[in-house]
Amino acid sequence: MEGKPLDVLNSSLNSRVIVVLRNGREYRGTLDGYDPHMNVILKNAEEYVEGELVRKTENTLVRGDNIIFISP
Repeated sequence: MEGKPLDVLNSSLNSRVIVVLRNGREYRGTLDGYDPHMNVILKNAEEYVEGELVRKTENTLVRGDNIIFISP
């Protein structure tokens, strides 16, 4: 899948994604929205720390400046 990062995010809307953060946390959930700063909103998200599930949330906002990558 080639293209600009926001194009990839747009094509991943309403799909499950994995979001990896600088601090080692990982979120897995359905991409519900994003903005030009790559802040993302996930619904039905699961938060993992060191591979262990630590929490489930209905909606989660992840700040773009903390994100290392997003995998569709």
